Amino acid sequence: MNPARGPRIAIVGAGLGGLTCAQVLQQHGRSVTVFEREATADARPQGGTLDLHADTGQAALRAAGLLDRFQALSRPEGEEWRVLDFADAALLAHQGPSAAGGRPEIDRGQLRGLFLDSITEGTVRWDRAVSRVIPLPDGTCRLLFGDGTAEDFDLVVGADGAWSRVRPALSHAAPRYTGVTFVETGFDHCDTRHPALARLVGNGSMLAKGAGRSLVAQRNSNGHIRAYIALRAPEDWHVAAGVDLGDQRAVRTHLLTMFDGWDESLRYLLRNGDSGFVNRSLFVLPTPHTWEHVPGLTLLGDAAHLMPPVGLGANLAMLDGADLAHALVTEFSVDDAVRAYESVMLPRSIEAATGSAQGLDRLVPAATS
Repeated sequence: MNPARGPRIAIVGAGLGGLTCAQVLQQHGRSVTVFEREATADARPQGGTLDLHADTGQAALRAAGLLDRFQALSRPEGEEWRVLDFADAALLAHQGPSAAGGRPEIDRGQLRGLFLDSITEGTVRWDRAVSRVIPLPDGTCRLLFGDGTAEDFDLVVGADGAWSRVRPALSHAAPRYTGVTFVETGFDHCDTRHPALARLVGNGSMLAKGAGRSLVAQRNSNGHIRAYIALRAPEDWHVAAGVDLGDQRAVRTHLLTMFDGWDESLRYLLRNGDSGFVNRSLFVLPTPHTWEHVPGLTLLGDAAHLMPPVGLGANLAMLDGADLAHALVTEFSVDDAVRAYESVMLPRSIEAATGSAQGLDRLVPAATS
């Protein structure tokens, strides 16, 4: 390390956790490089809406100096939850937004855009896929890239998600299937093109659940509703059913059969989507997921603690990023910083993973025998 310029820090993955870490480091005048395998910022859709919690996601935004900009974009009304009876769509439970706006919603793409607009130009190196990480004897790490090149850093941060290329240098753990699959679809201009569905969903999210299956719909910005058909089923459920996932009509027909007996206003979610069906099997890392400390290397977000998408993952990834950056600017050395960060992050993630697993069980109840 050259003390004149500080440690060479590489973050692998330009998701919310990695970008939070980069932004907070730059807030404190530190240099950082983010490597992202995707070619551009808009190479793929970034997913649905997120509720940011005051003590995690919003705390990270405050550390990054972006809380005010977030609040200008967020939707406090999106906190609303409506739980409906699957058989007749009667309202079983309703939770409106809190008076204090404790968990406002924001589209994931909008939130990522806040970070990309704020970090120094050139921080993210697009189309730079990392293939492997090698810890070196002097406590640094070497990044090997898909194009055959390599670069050395004083710290490599794996922020590259569920199928992290950095994780194997720290841990042999691999994601496992939860037994739950989400089949995603979407509705555009819902207030004018799908007004009955818009009323059913309300300003936030709607849930209807039966044994082994649920329907979830979430209002996003710009009049879009994103819907998830949640199934407790083998990962290859479509193979057993003889359904080609590329045949949208066959997928729709099979799902309608699975939700036979559900109210027709709910089955609208299966019949009338404006986008095709996308199969998303849910994976998690083992709990607890820990590792022996390795100098020059650590993980954050899904790379460290992949858990079901029930409201904690993005919040924790951002808090991880902010906490790691804070440690790097306050501790004496990189190694001290990583040890301090991991001593907080690992126990926190174990507790959160347990809560997320319970949340998934509530969202998609197991089928009774």
